[in-house]
Order: sequence, then structure tokens, then C-alpha cells
Amino acid sequence: MSGTSTPAAPRGATQPAAADRPGNTPRPVRRRRRRQISLDKASFFAVALFLPLTVYVIFVISPFVQAVYFSMTDWSGFTADMAFVGLDNFVRLLGDDKFLRAAMNSALLAVVVPTVTIVIAIGVATMVTVGGSTTGGVRGLRGAGFYRVISFFPYCVPAIVIGLVWAQVYDPSRGLLNGVLTGIGLDGMTDFPWLGDPRTAMGASMFVIVWSFIGFYTVLFVAAIKGVPGEIYEAARLDGASRFRTAVSITVPLIRDNVRTAWIYLGIAAIDSFVYMQAMNPGGGPGYSTFVISQDLYQTAFAKGQFGYATAMGVVLALVTLLFAGAVFLVDRITGGRDDVRGHA
Repeated sequence: MSGTSTPAAPRGATQPAAADRPGNTPRPVRRRRRRQISLDKASFFAVALFLPLTVYVIFVISPFVQAVYFSMTDWSGFTADMAFVGLDNFVRLLGDDKFLRAAMNSALLAVVVPTVTIVIAIGVATMVTVGGSTTGGVRGLRGAGFYRVISFFPYCVPAIVIGLVWAQVYDPSRGLLNGVLTGIGLDGMTDFPWLGDPRTAMGASMFVIVWSFIGFYTVLFVAAIKGVPGEIYEAARLDGASRFRTAVSITVPLIRDNVRTAWIYLGIAAIDSFVYMQAMNPGGGPGYSTFVISQDLYQTAFAKGQFGYATAMGVVLALVTLLFAGAVFLVDRITGGRDDVRGHA
């Protein structure tokens, strides 16, 4: 053994302080200094935090609080007189068959429209970015720019115009759709009321909403896919992965955050969908087959003069929208969304 080794201190002996040990230098005592808010920092907080928060409270929180109060009154909307009725309007909603039918239709739209739109948009985005030739560099289909412009075009048209145009396309006697179908030999489609038959009214309305949204979300997913390193797609190609396998196993997991955002925005738009439904079927379709909550709210407030009851519908609509957004985040977290983000970070 080396004679330079330091003998162990006997048990119970006091260990020397760090400053007393040979070769150690005393550490400076760190004193907590009180942070002083400078004028520059105070002005930054005032402009960047306090002012936006004030505007948000005045124009967002305050109207919502007022809406909750009005929903507990019998306000007609045309006079200042109103009586507080508590939760009577909400209890009345539970027994309103017309409202319950509208709520079911809104829920159906919130499920079907985002699902169909996102699947088609991801498919188109994949084909125009990485779905091209299997030889050479990873690229999209030939003429990908043309397909992107064509798919984005419907999103440039206002929703009310889209609804009115498609109402004419679906017209039983003069509509373009029945004319094309009868022209190719489907004589049974002569004078078929696409928006007047309860079996097809909701499906035809959903098609219009999906058609109008596909272009925007295709562009959104194209931008997301372009952010994925091309080496990943080249490696998948060398492993013999098909285009479908590449889209499901590589593209979708890597753009998961974009898909989640798209799902929330599409769900909120579908739950509302007032413009499309009002343009194509102002009465709500046969048997209220296309009637949605926003239409019921509009008719109750402005046709019947029951603003208190209509506001209760609006509060329920807001809660349904918040629950939908929360459900999307919950499902994303349960299925490993947070882990995927950390893994790709």
C-alpha cells in the first residue's frame, strides 16, 4: 500500500470544514438579492400581459358571464324587463325534443366531419409530397402543385356561397347532380330530393362541409410533412414500405400535433355549421334531419323572441364545444401523444 494514503477518520470524529481541507478554496456566500422591477420590465409586463389580459376579460370573459346570467332569465330580447328563473331554461331544454334532435345532429357532425376531412386531407397531402415515383429522390406526384391549387380552391369561397351553390346542385328538378346521374343512365335519380329525403339530407350536407374544408387542411398537412426529414422516407423506401404503410406508420405519427389541432378546429366548426345548414336547409330538413343547435338558437331568439331560452342553448353549445376540445386532448394523451412529442423532440 502507498504511504501517501489518508487514514480514515475515527467514527464519531468531526469532519473538517471544506475551507479547512487542503487544496479547497472557500466558496463565496451566495446572498439572495431582492429583484427590483425596472421601468423597462414594468412597461413590458403592462403592454404584453396586463393590456391583453384586460382586453380579454372585457371582450371574452365578460360577455360569457353575461350570457350565463341571461340564460337564467326569461328575457325576450326586445325590452329591458327580465325575471330571474334560475335553471328552468336548462330543465326545459332536457324535455325539448327539437333541441335534443339538434344536439344529436351536432354531435354526429362533430364525429364524422373531422374524421373524413382529416383522412382525405392526409391522403392528398401525402400523395403531393412523398407519394411520387419510387425511384430517385422523394417527391410528390407529377403535377402536385396543380392538385394543391385545385384542392385549396373551395376554401377560398365564402361558406354562405358554398351552401347556396350546392343547394342548387342538389335541386331535384334543375340540379346539376341529378342531371349528371340521369345522363349516365341512372333514371331512378330523376327528381330525387337529396336535401328533402331524410335518408340522404344529412349525408349530402356533410359532403358539402367536408368538400369546403379539405383544401385548407391539405395545405396544413403538406407544410407539416415538409418538415419531416427526407432521410426517414428514404429509409422507409429502402425497407420496401408501401405508400400506405409509409403514411400510416411514418407520416401520421410525425405530424400528430398538427392532426390534433386540425381535429379540434374541425370539430368546433362542425358543431356550429350554422352557415352551411341554413343555406341548404333553413327549415332543418325533413323531420329536422339536418337541424343543428345553432339553427335552433337562431330561430328561438329572433323568430320567437325568447332570448333567455336561446342563451341557455348557447351556453350548452359552448360547454359541448369545450368538452369536445377536452376529449380530443384526453384521447391524445391516453394514446401516447405526449410521449411521441418527447420522443421526436
